[in-house]
Amino acid sequence: MRAQQIQTLDGPAGMHLVDIDPPADDGRVLIDVAFAGVSFPDLLLSHGLYQMKPPLPFVPGVEVAGHIHAAPPGSGLEVGSAVMAFTTLGGFAELASADPAFVVPLHDSLPLQSAGGFLMNYHTAHFALARRGRVRPGETVAVHGAAGGVGTAVLQVARGLGARVVALCSSDTKADVARQAGADLVIDVNGDWVSELRSVNDGRGADVILDPVGGDRFDQSLRCLAPEGRLIVIGFTEGRIPSVQVNRLLFRNVDVVGAAWGAFLPVEPSLFGATQAALSGMIATGVVAPIVGATLPLEHAVEALRMLEERRALGKILLST
Repeated sequence: MRAQQIQTLDGPAGMHLVDIDPPADDGRVLIDVAFAGVSFPDLLLSHGLYQMKPPLPFVPGVEVAGHIHAAPPGSGLEVGSAVMAFTTLGGFAELASADPAFVVPLHDSLPLQSAGGFLMNYHTAHFALARRGRVRPGETVAVHGAAGGVGTAVLQVARGLGARVVALCSSDTKADVARQAGADLVIDVNGDWVSELRSVNDGRGADVILDPVGGDRFDQSLRCLAPEGRLIVIGFTEGRIPSVQVNRLLFRNVDVVGAAWGAFLPVEPSLFGATQAALSGMIATGVVAPIVGATLPLEHAVEALRMLEERRALGKILLST
């Protein structure tokens, strides 16, 4: 089968299209991949910077959508059924394997293409907001990087939880994408975004800020929290991992919260099913509708990773087989 394989840890340039043996079923579900989601962990894996460090060479790709090729007895999954799956690795290929517990039959209103980029971003968003951020209806949630795959997912899930959502964006094009995803207010980070964000919520600031950027953006976001606000950390796309003087948390009565969905799954395996049940309700009502910004053929996976690396991604990037 054709697959994209990371052979050296040189970033996207270290990934090459190869012909390799298909994965063994060994109790797992085999999926004929139609679409594979391209995620930030894939980019980090290509540089050897992710917490998981598989031996070289390996096939990246944390999530896929397609049709079941084979399923173990008793899994309740039927050959030919349309599904989406969290694969951890191996998604950038014509055939991928997944634990049956992480395979989800498609909802009627979720197209196969959209499903290819659903699980990683939307489960992360729900875990970060509902579980770690304790978002309540009526609160104001601000989102950095709001036009990307994770950002658009967070905007929609926050609305599904009853929050008012504020998108922080760096261009008019990205602002349009954020509005399409449901942003109630868009703030340009090229201006005095700190003052603007502090003025929302009747001048209290944001109740919750979700930050996938880190660096200076994290430092400034702390100033924009309402009393008892929560700053949720989900990544560091800027590169610098920030630190905080805890006296700032003490005197302002605010929290800094980490949210690593994939790392928490082994701690609480039931999280996957519970989160999907909550998201399925949002899919049914139309609140959640993934925005696909680009779909590239499997042969162009290197370019897909470069789009992430250069922050050119709008919505979710997918690979098609």
